[in-house]
Amino acid sequence: MAGSGEEGLYSRQLYVLGGGARRLAGAVALVSGLRGTGAQVAAALVLAGTGRVVLHDRGAACAADRAHQFLLRESDIGQNRAEASRRVLAELNPHVAVVTHTGELSEAFLTSFQVVVLTESPLEEQLRIGDFCHARGICFIVADTKGLAGQLFCDFGKHFVVDDPAEGDPVCATVQHISQGNPGVVTCMGAEDSRGHLFCDDDLVMFSGVEGMTELNGQEPVPVRVLDAFRLEIGDTSSFLPYRRGGLVSQVRLPKVHCYKPLRQALAEPQIQVASPEDLPRSRSLHTAFQALHAFHGEQGRLPQPRAPADAERVLELARSLGAQQGPLDEDVVRAFASVSAGDLCPVAAIVGALAAQEALKAITRKFLPLDQWLYFDALECLALEGATQLTEEDCAPRGSRYDGQIAVFGATFQEQLGHQKYWVVGAGAIGCELLKNFAMMGLAAGPGGDLTVTDMDTVALSNLHRQLLYRSADISKPKSVVAAAAVQRMNPRVRVTAHQNQVGPATESLYGDDFFRRLDGVISALDTLEARTYLESRCLRYLTPLLDSGTEGLRGNVLAMVPPVTKPLGPASGPGDGTFPLCTLRYFPHTIQHTLQWARDEFEGLFQLPAEHVNRVMEDPAFLEQLPARKALEVLEQVQSSLWERPRDWWDCVRWAHRRWQNCYHDAITQLLHTFPPEHETSPGVPFWAGDRSCPHPLTFDPDNDTHLEYILAAAHLFAQAHKVPPCSDRAAAQTILRSVVLPPFVPQEGLQIPLTEEQEEVQAPADRGRLAELTRELVQRRQELVGHEETQVPLMEPIHFEKDNNIHVDFITAASNLRAENYGIPPVDWLTSKRIAGQIVPAIITTTAAVAGLACLEVYKLVWGCRDPSCYRNSNLWLSDCLLLRFQPLPPPTYRYGGREWSCWDRLEMQAVDADGQEMTVQEVLDWLQRTHGWTVTMLLRGHTVIYDREEDEETRTRQRAQRLSENLEGAGEPWRRELELYYVCEGEDAEAEDARPPLICSLP
Repeated sequence: MAGSGEEGLYSRQLYVLGGGARRLAGAVALVSGLRGTGAQVAAALVLAGTGRVVLHDRGAACAADRAHQFLLRESDIGQNRAEASRRVLAELNPHVAVVTHTGELSEAFLTSFQVVVLTESPLEEQLRIGDFCHARGICFIVADTKGLAGQLFCDFGKHFVVDDPAEGDPVCATVQHISQGNPGVVTCMGAEDSRGHLFCDDDLVMFSGVEGMTELNGQEPVPVRVLDAFRLEIGDTSSFLPYRRGGLVSQVRLPKVHCYKPLRQALAEPQIQVASPEDLPRSRSLHTAFQALHAFHGEQGRLPQPRAPADAERVLELARSLGAQQGPLDEDVVRAFASVSAGDLCPVAAIVGALAAQEALKAITRKFLPLDQWLYFDALECLALEGATQLTEEDCAPRGSRYDGQIAVFGATFQEQLGHQKYWVVGAGAIGCELLKNFAMMGLAAGPGGDLTVTDMDTVALSNLHRQLLYRSADISKPKSVVAAAAVQRMNPRVRVTAHQNQVGPATESLYGDDFFRRLDGVISALDTLEARTYLESRCLRYLTPLLDSGTEGLRGNVLAMVPPVTKPLGPASGPGDGTFPLCTLRYFPHTIQHTLQWARDEFEGLFQLPAEHVNRVMEDPAFLEQLPARKALEVLEQVQSSLWERPRDWWDCVRWAHRRWQNCYHDAITQLLHTFPPEHETSPGVPFWAGDRSCPHPLTFDPDNDTHLEYILAAAHLFAQAHKVPPCSDRAAAQTILRSVVLPPFVPQEGLQIPLTEEQEEVQAPADRGRLAELTRELVQRRQELVGHEETQVPLMEPIHFEKDNNIHVDFITAASNLRAENYGIPPVDWLTSKRIAGQIVPAIITTTAAVAGLACLEVYKLVWGCRDPSCYRNSNLWLSDCLLLRFQPLPPPTYRYGGREWSCWDRLEMQAVDADGQEMTVQEVLDWLQRTHGWTVTMLLRGHTVIYDREEDEETRTRQRAQRLSENLEGAGEPWRRELELYYVCEGEDAEAEDARPPLICSLP
């Protein structure tokens, strides 16, 4: 049955949080401190659907807040931050109660909360509230950002139960054999054909559907030991009955109990989480540095002045005196931290705020392991940028600007440079929204000559609203890029932003060509397909344009920096498999729910899309059949005949058709298969046919009172009616009455029916029956004439229906069709949401991951704007929010190769002005002469893309004509757009074109 309206809103998030998401609507959370970090935490909790979010802040908004607090408008300056923020947060999600509190955080007030998040609060307040929350079992989180560093702490009490500690669905595999022995060995196969299982040592598993060794079915969970990709060891099976066939082995996740120290104790005995042991000394130094900063503030009543050496040294002295440091203190880290601690950066607030929000969601949903207990983040490598080390107090002093927090770190001149930038954001989805929000706060393209172009061809959908910050329900069906650009200008009216609604690909190279790329300072990719990301990278490679590529899947995210000529190109992106399965598996031998869901998708297309398309095409132009191969023409004709002869008159005809289809798929086809291959059939003596990955099916008997049976009928009838333009109906009771009265003729299996058992047999096709083809053609011509002559016939005759993953009726059909087939084969069914995710190939998504990834990408933007050419300053990032782990590492240097007797980088180009003395475009001969004169290379072949424009092996007449051609001649004839810059490739004398494919391309600039 279709999901509720809230499931439609939160569907992508539900795939991340699982069943624990149901707790969100009843949760009450406090966010104290509504500057940049607190705003990020609050926005994430509101978008995620937390029932009640209370905002606390006793301060008034100031101009400098607007460099990192994206909820504030200019008119909010001087107002209480919590009150001003509430108005925007309430718009984000009408299902969430957003209220404010501007008084003291008393114990009586705190008692009602499940989770308390303190951001940028004094240490004394953290300790007081931390003690209270620990004693009362209230989950307590501290999140703080200072300049280029951040701190996160979690205390979820003495006894916190995690219901589901891992990401994704529990692992399962199809059993192929189980040995009798001690230990028993299970041979199994993963969800995709030819793929091994995904179990790990000590995973707990249970068995179901095992025939023969039935003692395993329903047994208490047992641990496994992994032998290899297809075998597991379990306990003693020597006394069990012999295994016959079938079965599923499934992972069981048991709740885990965790105990946390209170903040007061954890400060002195810190448990710090790091991505690798090498990071621990740095994190320990930051742990001490944050405490020293609190001490400095208590002593001076302020934070250290930006770039003030005396203040930084005082923080270092305090750090040395604390005595809580474990191991040596990295004084350079403490000094650098202190020197910019007065700064406020939107990207850092986004990262730490997103991590804190995810920990709050863990506290509420009890899904995933919480942070244990400290996490430190820093991007102090930004201070090593050339020129940044020379910044003075005067350079970083406040100007009374909204960017003062950023100027405190990078200086006023850098802020001006940010305003001049020209950037292209490709994609305005979840990551794109967060990037654009950050750019508005940073002031990117907010000055003279600046330009921010955002491109997205999609429109806003309901399922976007829970994680795409810039959109509201009133924006549904509007172009994303237009809505996002308007939101950016509301956040920062000075940003020069342009919205495009174009797909990025070969078809739009006339728009995004030489002139467009040459003016760009950088490109940010926020795309959701590997093909589009790969294409965009190729364009940036072509124009030597810096590219930051980011992506997320559930709680995992990554950022990759491609900086010509400093770093290695990104290279081919890896993704999941193509999800294709052998046809014989889908038709006759499914053994996983993925198989039955793909079969249901094929059913949908074969029943409601293709027949309608073929009928309409035949009605429009029956001659098109003559262009098809005979076998394909016969297939189309049979489909068209079936559709025309089964045309329903009313809804009840559609119900009867759906019943016949149900009977054919889930009873008759299975009965025929078992008639051909009975349950005891053997492929050879002693070798059962139904074994291994072939599960023996059983036919179903239709029952109008069975919910799944009826849901199939109603969904199929609705879609059949829509395809035939018949008004649908949703009267379940009336449908049941009709179904009870229908009596279908008994099914009689065919004798000698050939069923393909392998892909090779599937591909062997019998020749088309020419007589049958001619007969069907005559009948169709006659039927078409009858319909065309009928005055009530609508044109087009049918409505093709394309599967839409966000259409509930479509998912209703897929879910019911798949689960019925799963019942045929003893495969455990899955719920509506899971069917939607798998069949719709939906990538799980949540606001916290996208916000963190966008923040990490924007840190790299700072380095690009600075013009950094030091590879050690750049960082790629991998993020796992389920484990609160962040791994940042330097990109690899660009690869080199040898050609023509010297070493080249992958970024090297040969560039020439292809203009002759008369100002005309050069000929091919002139280019050949230039290569000979400049590099001493004798060219034997010159190519423009795949088009050969010179080949020395041709005859003399052809070579003469080729050499005389202008470079851009025949571009249109070759199907290529005209370009101001042509990229040419060449083969030189003495080299093998096949053996040596690495050579610098030749870029010719035309007049």
